Amino acid sequence: MTRGSGRTGVRLTAREKTRRLLAVGLCAVLALAASIAAVQVRIERLGSRSVVPASDAPKGVDCILVPGALVYGTTPSTMLADRLQVALDLYREGVSDRILVSGDHGRTEYDEVAAMKRWLTDRGVPSSAVFMDHAGFDTYDSLYRARDVFLVRSAVVATQRFHLVRALYIGDRLGLDLSGVDAAVRPYVKDDWYRIREFFARIKAFLETEILQVSPTYLGDPIPISGDGNQTGG
Repeated sequence: MTRGSGRTGVRLTAREKTRRLLAVGLCAVLALAASIAAVQVRIERLGSRSVVPASDAPKGVDCILVPGALVYGTTPSTMLADRLQVALDLYREGVSDRILVSGDHGRTEYDEVAAMKRWLTDRGVPSSAVFMDHAGFDTYDSLYRARDVFLVRSAVVATQRFHLVRALYIGDRLGLDLSGVDAAVRPYVKDDWYRIREFFARIKAFLETEILQVSPTYLGDPIPISGDGNQTGG
């Protein structure tokens, strides 16, 4: 018997090894693509089921929640102004007597929530009815803090649909009772860019809520939404 004749395997050539590695790599890429697609479908399915027309928004919820977006000094961008207008309409229709504006105030010179509150109070909403979340740095932080800082249990979210679905999905995963109204009342200059960004934001939301279960950047002492919005500044 020659040496090695009892082996059942054969030595692979360099080319065969390369082919096998490529096959394994391709399978891994396909599995990753399938997982990403499944995440997109899951978020769309769970989030979109809570999108309602403004006329069907439930009344008596704890608050109307407006996620932040770009401001120019004290002036909301067009996209943010549309969110605020929808929130104002819902407030006037009696959906809630509280509005929670949540956005980025991580720098002294940039304050989304003060601009949002000013926009609302300039149109007749009492200052005491508008609560400012200065640490709503992203959608996950905004909803987590709505639950744990402002003690919100139910809300109607006002934002554009591409963003709304993800917000409602996150809220569902955090145990909030949410509905959402689409604030996209016009096309926006960067619509395509927002949709590309949203693709990756959904993956991040899935990881945050279902895998990592992270805490927001900041928490803090409770400020019940049933109280006085002036406690939050402004």
